[in-house]
Amino acid sequence: MTLKTRLLGVLTAVATVAAAALTFASPASAATLTQVTGFGNNPTNLQMHLYVPDRVASRPGILLALHYCTGTGPAFYSGTQYASLADRYGFIVIYPSATRSSKCWDVASPQALRRGGGSDPVGLISMIDYVKQRYSADPDRVFATGTSSGAMMTNVMLGDYPDVFAAGASFAGVPFACFATGGTSEWNSECANGQSIKTAQQWGDLVRGAYPGYTSRRPRMQIWHGTSDETLRYPNFGEQVKQWTNVHGLSQTPTYTDSPQSGYTRTRYGSSGPMAPVEAISMQGVTHNIPVDAAQVIRFFGLDGTTPPTTPPPTTPPPTTPPPTTPPPTTPPPTTPPPTTPPPTTPPPTTPPPGAGACRVGYTVNAWNSGLTASVIITNTGTAAVNGWALTFTLPSGQAITNGWNATYSPTSGAVTARNVSYNGTIAPNASVEIGFQATHTGGTGKPSLFALNGATCAVS
Repeated sequence: MTLKTRLLGVLTAVATVAAAALTFASPASAATLTQVTGFGNNPTNLQMHLYVPDRVASRPGILLALHYCTGTGPAFYSGTQYASLADRYGFIVIYPSATRSSKCWDVASPQALRRGGGSDPVGLISMIDYVKQRYSADPDRVFATGTSSGAMMTNVMLGDYPDVFAAGASFAGVPFACFATGGTSEWNSECANGQSIKTAQQWGDLVRGAYPGYTSRRPRMQIWHGTSDETLRYPNFGEQVKQWTNVHGLSQTPTYTDSPQSGYTRTRYGSSGPMAPVEAISMQGVTHNIPVDAAQVIRFFGLDGTTPPTTPPPTTPPPTTPPPTTPPPTTPPPTTPPPTTPPPTTPPPTTPPPGAGACRVGYTVNAWNSGLTASVIITNTGTAAVNGWALTFTLPSGQAITNGWNATYSPTSGAVTARNVSYNGTIAPNASVEIGFQATHTGGTGKPSLFALNGATCAVS
């Protein structure tokens, strides 16, 4: 399986919060996530959800919170702590949703990579303008943050609209214009693999080229990346540091270095203070499933210094439609959309094909207090291709699948059968297919002990 097939659409991260991220108890809130329509120029038909806390600051800040590929604004709302922090500090959070089939943001087209060029950035700016006007928001305190594809779009928004944003925070992203393809393709393998290496000047010129002639202040940038990121490789961390230090006219030699927690190395450029022009956090051993420390983002933005007033926000609501009645999962997993050209739809066979039984399964679990994600790699170790497959295994007691990718799963607990989808039904000799799922658990996060491919037992690695 090619890297592109394996990674396309997996530009996601489970937006969890580090254990030390929140040390306060948020007050109960009646505020809800609300969908807003008719907010302005919106060339790609983005959706807008808005979170306005019960009490807002007199001149509230605005946070644009951008989801990962296959995600939505409501899912990012549920999977992160930005709304809880808004309750405490009185800022307003915009949770937009991309609407193309991949649910990825456009960070690759020429239109997206220039100010006012069209595509997603124009709709996102319309959302910000809407909130500024309706809630008398502070135009000097507008911020963007995102994870994976949302982190990539954070870089794009700060490059396209440096006069709008005061700062951004990028979790597992890539530099501005790194994903440029010059056409309609959403995927850039060279960038994803960390092979787009440029000088700091070259990276900086790409940002400056998005808004020619702009010479005023540039947004501050906070960059987070795991050293074991398997989707957007770790070299993208250093390339982002090059880019944003150059944009700010700074040396790439850190002004300040510390370790905020075990395995994390934090460097600051241009200042040793907590709101340096560029702050970068390298996370040892962390994969693309990156934890999001929302409190540290809000600290870097300076949004944690405002206590909201006792008076409520305006009582006249914006034009709204109710948000989904079914809440999205609190920790959305990576998910893979189908390729753009439909492959053959070979159904799983009812009898084992040649080569069945010559197989190996790798199974990796990443668990948290109430849930887990499992990555399953099925390798054909035989000499004949497997055409159509069904992998059976028994989940430990208390585990139940809530979402899956690259396979269909039935039932969701107990003895499970994972069947191929339309685009990965064939496993060539010595080739592999990667599937995965998210599950809840009641305390047991163990692995199945036995796997069978088309009825024949596989070796477990």
